[in-house]
Parts: sequence; structure tokens; C-alpha cells
Amino acid sequence: MTLPETAVKRTGGQPLARIVYDADVIARRVAELGSAITVAYPDGELLVLGLLKGSFIFLSDLVRQIERPLQVDFLVAASYGAGTVSSGDVRLLYDPETDLAGKHILLVEDIIDTGKTLNRLVTLLGARQPRSLEICALLHKHIAEHLSLEARFVGFDAPRAFLVGYGLDHAENYRHLPYIASLT
Repeated sequence: MTLPETAVKRTGGQPLARIVYDADVIARRVAELGSAITVAYPDGELLVLGLLKGSFIFLSDLVRQIERPLQVDFLVAASYGAGTVSSGDVRLLYDPETDLAGKHILLVEDIIDTGKTLNRLVTLLGARQPRSLEICALLHKHIAEHLSLEARFVGFDAPRAFLVGYGLDHAENYRHLPYIASLT
């Protein structure tokens, strides 16, 4: 999909290769995910746990599509810095204070890439005795070799390009874009 002229203005003139998923396609898929999650959790306490910063826009749209009571909290982990490849060094910068024991935990991730961040978080969260632990990812690149828990809910199978927009960033830029675009 070609980039609209406004895209250049929104990115400060920095080049994007192409739009991969436009805002309408994303909105439709998020609504479908919300419906599937509503059906998957008919009872019990549901805690939607967003992995910041990348998931914040997706999580915001997603929870408004889930038609059942829920709670929201966040985790902050870092593994990219200013690069375009995960460093493999996953640091937990914010750990939720919410008690996870006995709750359904839905970990919301923007993109599954190497899987190193997810594997670290699944181990950490699983040790806190949740009733269940599942992953919802907006994008999945299917390149992670050893995921300890595969995502139950996936928005899109993503290309192996570096993607930005709709919460995804490169060096803290592009998160505000209403679509997902490729830098490469």
C-alpha cells in the first residue's frame, strides 16, 4: 500500500517503505480479537496486562472490544534500545503490583519477534499462580525458535520487516501513526 502524502508530514519527513496494515484493517481485526476474548473468558477475574510501551494503543482499543468485566495493568520490559534488532538482554523496568493469583491473565504484546521478552515474562507471571495465562499479540513474525507459550490470540501474521506505527516504534518515533508501516 502506498503512503499518503500526510504520512511524510506525520513522520517528520523520515522515510517509510509502505503501509502494511491500514487503520480500517486494524480496527476490524481488533474487534474480532475482542469478540474471541469475550467468548474465551466466560467467568472468573480477567486481568489484561499490557506490555509497554508498544502495546498501549492496541490494548486501549482491545479492552473496549471485550464485553465482560476486566482489570488492566502494565509491565515495562526493554530489549531493543535504539536498534532494530532485539539485544536479547531483557530488563523488567516496571512490575505490576496487582495480585495475579487466581486470575485469568491475558498478556497483551504489540509484536512477537525473537520471543525472548515473552519467555522471560511467561516465567515471571506463571510463578505468581494465575488461574490461566495466555498471550494476545497484535503481530506475530513467526521467527521465535523456542516460545515457552504460544500466543492464543494473534491479530496478524507479520512480515519480517521492521514495523512501526500503532504503538510500535523505532527509537521512540512513529508510535502515533494510525496504521502500521514498514521501515524496510
